[in-house]
Amino acid sequence: MDSVKLQRTYLDLTTPHVADACMRLGIAVRCAPAGVRPLWNDSHIVGRVRPARHYGSVDVFLEAIHRATPGDVLVVDNGGRLDEACVGDLVTLETALAGLRGIVIWGLHRDSSELRTIRLPIFSLGTLPAGPQRLDSQEADALISAKCGEHVLTSDDFVLGDDDGVIFMPLSQAQKVAELATVIRDTERSQAARMQLGTSFRKQARFDDFLAARKADENMTFRQYLRSIGGAIEE
Repeated sequence: MDSVKLQRTYLDLTTPHVADACMRLGIAVRCAPAGVRPLWNDSHIVGRVRPARHYGSVDVFLEAIHRATPGDVLVVDNGGRLDEACVGDLVTLETALAGLRGIVIWGLHRDSSELRTIRLPIFSLGTLPAGPQRLDSQEADALISAKCGEHVLTSDDFVLGDDDGVIFMPLSQAQKVAELATVIRDTERSQAARMQLGTSFRKQARFDDFLAARKADENMTFRQYLRSIGGAIEE
């Protein structure tokens, strides 16, 4: 799926919709650590992963950007370090000028005021004034893969980020995930609208029927029951 289609397809999908779709499809749910948060609320990014591992210098980011395609998302692996910020305003400006959609950092950022002005979506573990005071040797595959928490990511993956966090998926599964996530989204919106009008979820889900089914079959789970009636609150 190309970057334009990816942007359009995921424009109105959230990370919870997509996480539930992955679970239902048997696709591994790969989320960034819970501490990776957007710099400001209402952030939403989607794009192919452009990996880069940090070793103390910004040149690895510049090279990653140089190799990137507009619509990609720079995913920075700084090993989750909390003793240095690895991305600031200049790297962010360069990323924006190259047409990338945002930056996800397994590590820290700085220059927060400037980043809010630039307005390119940034997700990170937080902020720290100090930049790196080291310069380590760059590994040969520094631009091939990057880790974010326990997950190893390549350009065969894409990333979706919003106020609930960041999730990674295989690019080859993007269409299938989006189709099911859209069904889940629409079902939940319909359920919520009916609840706003006074119809409880217990009534919509025929919860008494579930209790009776579970009494008849002690192995029956609420998740199985919801699937049987087309519910989507739990996956």
